[in-house]
Amino acid sequence: FLYEFDAVDAGTFWYHPHHHSTEQVGRGLYGPLIVEEREPIQADRDVTWVLDDWRLLKDASISNDFGNFMDLSHGGRVGNTVTINGKVLDQVPVRAGERVRLRLINAANGRLFGLRFQGLRPMVIAMDGHPVEPHEPDDGRVVIAPAQRTDLVIDMTGEPGSRTTVVDDFYPNLAYRLVDLAYADALPLRDRPLEADLRLPDNPVAEPDLPNAVRHEVVLGGGMMGMMAGAMMDGTMTDMRTMMRHGMAWAINGTVAHGHVMDPIFTLERGRTCVIAVANDTAWHHPMHLHGHTFRVLSRNGQPTRFREWQDTVLLAPKERVEIAFVADNPGDWMFHCHILEHQAGGMLSTLRVA
Repeated sequence: FLYEFDAVDAGTFWYHPHHHSTEQVGRGLYGPLIVEEREPIQADRDVTWVLDDWRLLKDASISNDFGNFMDLSHGGRVGNTVTINGKVLDQVPVRAGERVRLRLINAANGRLFGLRFQGLRPMVIAMDGHPVEPHEPDDGRVVIAPAQRTDLVIDMTGEPGSRTTVVDDFYPNLAYRLVDLAYADALPLRDRPLEADLRLPDNPVAEPDLPNAVRHEVVLGGGMMGMMAGAMMDGTMTDMRTMMRHGMAWAINGTVAHGHVMDPIFTLERGRTCVIAVANDTAWHHPMHLHGHTFRVLSRNGQPTRFREWQDTVLLAPKERVEIAFVADNPGDWMFHCHILEHQAGGMLSTLRVA
């Protein structure tokens, strides 16, 4: 099949299958897709890290327990071995005084990363491929959920010959050293950080017309330790126990995605602005991904977001409420689903129609 498209948005993207994706992505069928800016920011190196984890057996083969119900009904498939670009790395070479643009892509089925670059001050300059006002991440930790991308600028301020550790502590009781940044013994590239602007040029994304927006609500339900008693499955109200016997555990607006044909949860007029209030009524995180569109994240738990970031995948913590807005300018039926792939397989998938 020949894919052909106009790459109108510069940024960090990736590709992967959506057929049996829990196993196909889980076995590594994906890749990064970088669209360069016509006028990139000044940096000494542009580096991409595809982050993933793998559930390996003692002989280092991949465990074949894809889609098991424990993963599906809890936090997804979380592996025991983390890689950067497919390799277990001890160190990554850097040079004192250099400025690195680091593109992070989370290709894991279920693992969320919370990266701390000890002794350094990473600046977030893009999220999900789109520019954002440059800023330091909250508490110095870069949180990136499955499917999300984050572009950082990091000035390497350590001493020649030293090492800086990158720690992942998203799961506090499972914190570990991801990799060390190992400084070469060479003289620093420069004595002080560059003063060049970090702001990327905007992509041509239509600005939502909020006063005239149509509004919809989406409620995420299900999973273990949740309160959902049942949901519609194959046109029939089904209790949770029956859902579980069919390998289902999640629902969007009270409907389980089961089978190959789904009616859209709502239809949008082409060119109209849509605001969606998404409520996570479960005990688990959900990175919700919308195909075919980019949205602004307007608020979290009723509080306006600081940067009104453009994203295509928004992470909702347990019981969190998020508002997103976008212009429905891409006709067709578009998936809106959790990108913890076991949650998607377990029913947390829907479609929106733009007509």
